Amino acid sequence: MHSTLVRPRFLAQALLALAACLSLPSQAANLRWAAQNDILTLDPHSQNHTTTIAVLMHAYEGLTRYNEKYQVEPALATKWTAISPTQIRFELRQGVKFHDGSPFTADDVVFSFGRIMQPQGTLQIYVAGIKEVKKIDNYTVDFILSAPQPILLRSIIDFRIMSKTWAEKNKALNTQDYKSKEDSFAARNVNGTGPYKITSWQPDQKISMVANKDWWDQTRSNITELSYLPIKSDATRVAALLSGDVDLLTDLPTQDVARLRADPKLKLMEGPEVRTIFFVMDQGSEELKGASVKGKNPFKDRRVREAMSVAIDREAIKRSIMRGLSIPAGIMVAPGVNGNTPDLDVPLKADADKARKLLAEAGYPEGFEVPLNCPNNRYVNDEAICQAVVAMWARIGIKAHLIAQPFSQHSQTFQRFEAPLFLLGWGVATYDAQFTLQSLARTKTSGADGNFNFAKLSDATMDRLVDAMKVEPDLSKRNAMIREALQRIRDESLFIPIHHQVRPWAMRANVETTHRSDDRPEARFTTLK
Repeated sequence: MHSTLVRPRFLAQALLALAACLSLPSQAANLRWAAQNDILTLDPHSQNHTTTIAVLMHAYEGLTRYNEKYQVEPALATKWTAISPTQIRFELRQGVKFHDGSPFTADDVVFSFGRIMQPQGTLQIYVAGIKEVKKIDNYTVDFILSAPQPILLRSIIDFRIMSKTWAEKNKALNTQDYKSKEDSFAARNVNGTGPYKITSWQPDQKISMVANKDWWDQTRSNITELSYLPIKSDATRVAALLSGDVDLLTDLPTQDVARLRADPKLKLMEGPEVRTIFFVMDQGSEELKGASVKGKNPFKDRRVREAMSVAIDREAIKRSIMRGLSIPAGIMVAPGVNGNTPDLDVPLKADADKARKLLAEAGYPEGFEVPLNCPNNRYVNDEAICQAVVAMWARIGIKAHLIAQPFSQHSQTFQRFEAPLFLLGWGVATYDAQFTLQSLARTKTSGADGNFNFAKLSDATMDRLVDAMKVEPDLSKRNAMIREALQRIRDESLFIPIHHQVRPWAMRANVETTHRSDDRPEARFTTLK
């Protein structure tokens, strides 16, 4: 006799299968994401450039990652244990495969550490304070630290793991030397462990990705294809969104925000970005390249730097260029970053008379001429900001000759130390000010210290504070060091902060995603309805 009863074990299996089906994202979808600038390379250890990292993090992963609330969670490592304050053991995730099908093991972590540390790259900050990565067995590594590292787990999120065997096979053992315009296999091809496989990159046109069906993690996303479209022209980008050719736009022209907000076919997500826009001055050279002053460097004089800063009307830039979408800056880290406090972050009020007086005291009553390098496709209204500041500096006698270029060329120029004065934006991937201070303001040595210090800045007080905060486990003591360092940059005008960016995103009404203040949209947090 056949029973119509379902055995409990099979019932449980059937319910699990049904639950799995119900939890699957809806039908497969293609997300088309546009912004104004292209990536610089596909090499994950070459360039510390947010757009490059934001795209590559879909394919390359770290041992840790952020969840939706910027809390650190396991990724290619499943757990970590402090053997001692300077020895952290990571247990690696087993069964993970690279996109070419090869297994992920400890050898890949050890190899990737050696690769990211090579001096021609600019990402050493993400492994700051790690002396060695030691293989214990195939799925265990120990990080040997030079001293305790308070923000280690946040830093290594952007330490991306590359396959050792793939790199060996394709002669990609060395990090691409981007500033020297080197091309390489790893700069054009990708083999990660992440949720998406990058299938093609047509520079300045399109990056194509497909979902990795063998990804180790479950996804709530239904994005099976992802396209990144760099569209430099503001008008063309907006037209693509309005016509339905683009689903998500993360570089909104400020003049179009109100119009896009009113469109019922679209929705806007607004939020500040943890990025500060500022000017960098060469303070190390004995003479400024291309300047009218010969035999000395005006930027070595604090009064000149302060004059240039106080000449800038940050409120006017916010009002007329940014349409209110900026936070005028007094310090080098934005709200949302550990170290930013309202009492410190007070922007200078524009005062042309004071600026002229400072220049005269420094011995430049007539001012001087200097080249100004500026990107024209990277930050919100970057070239327009430079044009406005050129006019403000002209009023105090400083004639800045503007050289505006796409970021790919701009970046190569300043990395070769060929820009005596240039605009840069700095986002804080770790949400901690040490990331900014150690990268930009610490004297350049090897590794992470000063790895983005293209100002040739060398300040003994700054070095002492940065070196102390790197290893200070006491939170209140460490925050006091951060505060002192940020205050010193402000009081000595070591950089000229303009504003912290506000970054609204616009999208088709059927896009569900999470706004990211690090300006890195993630397809795994996105669905199309």
